[in-house]
Amino acid sequence: MPLAARSADAASDAPAEALVAHLGMSGQLLLRAPGADAGRHLRVRVGLEHPEHGELRVDFVDQRTFGSLAINGLVPTSDGAAGGWGAAEALVPSQVAHIARDPLDDAFDAGRLGAVLARKNSAVKRVLLDQTVLSGVGNIYADEALWAARIHPETPASALSPRAVGRLLAEVRAVLEKALVEGGTSFDEQYVNVNGEAGRNELNVYGQAGRACERCGTSIARERFMNRSSHYCPTCQRRP
Repeated sequence: MPLAARSADAASDAPAEALVAHLGMSGQLLLRAPGADAGRHLRVRVGLEHPEHGELRVDFVDQRTFGSLAINGLVPTSDGAAGGWGAAEALVPSQVAHIARDPLDDAFDAGRLGAVLARKNSAVKRVLLDQTVLSGVGNIYADEALWAARIHPETPASALSPRAVGRLLAEVRAVLEKALVEGGTSFDEQYVNVNGEAGRNELNVYGQAGRACERCGTSIARERFMNRSSHYCPTCQRRP
């Protein structure tokens, strides 16, 4: 999911623009003191003047070079709501205008999600990974949310009852909130926050193939799914 830092001078007629960071597979934005060692895989360095902390440095580090930084013009949001946390204007970078809001956004439309799911016969996990429907979930947390909601990844989205949709959305939000508290999921030393700290790998189902389900004790199953892997409990998450 791209990240954006916006800047617009109210006294200027210049178009509003944003610095957009796409982290790709291994990109990181690391906040460092000016004299700190550059470390490995540094791609771009941005100098900042902070009103309280003085001179700071933001390093864009990317081992696999799938990420990018770009200056992008701002366009109106599709729903007319503010562009995101900390934003007062209904503007987003044009590069990400097609991406739906994430489920923790105050402007997220749960009714729209239910309507989209009702129209789609594809697997519900495929829909969760579609960023034009909702953003911020990804393969790991899709598996975690589906396990928590007791829904098989291959269940047709249109087969979910309104009650099941509500339960799934609640679990998606709970999983994302828990992930934020834990700092995300780190599989190696490249997955760290802006201070270089790793997240905690506390997962119930993803990557747990062969281990006992925390709820019922059945061995967690793993299957290929969209060039990825799906993890689920064959007992708690009945195949449709």
